[in-house]
Amino acid sequence: MRRLLALAYAALAFALFWQLGHAVGRSPDPNPLMTWEAALVNHSTLIAWWITWCGYAYVLVPCALVVLALAWRFPSWRWRGPFAIVSLLLAWRGADFFQRVFARPRRLDWVVKHETAFSFPSSHAAIAVGFYVLLAIFAWQSAWRYGRLAGCLLGALALAICWSRLALAAHYATDLLGGALWGVVVVGVLAAAAPTNVFEGRRTASLE
Repeated sequence: MRRLLALAYAALAFALFWQLGHAVGRSPDPNPLMTWEAALVNHSTLIAWWITWCGYAYVLVPCALVVLALAWRFPSWRWRGPFAIVSLLLAWRGADFFQRVFARPRRLDWVVKHETAFSFPSSHAAIAVGFYVLLAIFAWQSAWRYGRLAGCLLGALALAICWSRLALAAHYATDLLGGALWGVVVVGVLAAAAPTNVFEGRRTASLE
């Protein structure tokens, strides 16, 4: 039942992702949405730039090493650690693949860095969901004293990463939605394929 439910979520998310990608095509977002997006550009730019680094290899590689250390140290993370790393890689590289499939041009009002890869879906948003939100769930479910605090902070970081892409005009809002949907697809497929339920409750998810 767990596997079927996970596959159902993944299939629904992929259908929405695919439809959104074809709906946006190679055009900017609709004018009302663009007005809101333009209002976010170039505010707290330095903070946005620091946060957006959380979607680059400079930060992701050390984070992945920490997750692997948790998997080595704590039995409850023996499956969760590899699950999170595989999810990160699939979310990241899969988003890059679909950017070439949909070939949506980037925004022209960018600040700080002109990114030349295609725009839809956002790999940062895919990583935010497929890695940081996933870790937030794992932390929240753990019996660690600060697990829920860590989960909230990781969830807030995922939202901040998405905000940073708008503040830097690196993506449209629909790119972020597409990336988030792709992250859900990856987690759903992996949850269906995993030999154990990595989303088990607090009693069996201790860090001891």
